[in-house]
Amino acid sequence: MKKLLIASVLTVGLTLSAHAKDIVDTAVAAGSFKTLATALGAAGLVDTLKGKGPFTVFAPTDEAFAKIPKADLDALLKDKAKLTAVLTYHVVPGKVMAADVRAGKVKTVQGSELTVATAGAVTVDNAKVIKTDIVADNGVIHVIDSVIMPK
Repeated sequence: MKKLLIASVLTVGLTLSAHAKDIVDTAVAAGSFKTLATALGAAGLVDTLKGKGPFTVFAPTDEAFAKIPKADLDALLKDKAKLTAVLTYHVVPGKVMAADVRAGKVKTVQGSELTVATAGAVTVDNAKVIKTDIVADNGVIHVIDSVIMPK
């Protein structure tokens, strides 16, 4: 009985310490979203994406941000209003898993619609989805190969 009680206490302790991470922590832990994390900080959106959600984030990798000319990226990072618009264009309300994705228009947190295509590879506007269903405790991340810009 004593061994069973100790095992139960250890199991509960391990379960409590294995807390899921929010979208921001999950992206940072992945290691390939340093520019995105910097941009979220510059735009003041870290607390928002650490919030309750749920959110679906189409997250550009560091390589995706590298496609933007350095001078343009530097200017974007200094323009909080434009940066906020670009970043919130990558976020859709709700938790949309890859199996639930349908072609069509999807309203973003920014307010505009982005176009999802499913013929061949899944794309969001002109960005290809390269990894799906990275689950966080407040939503899901789908990795894209380009930064998408609101129209």
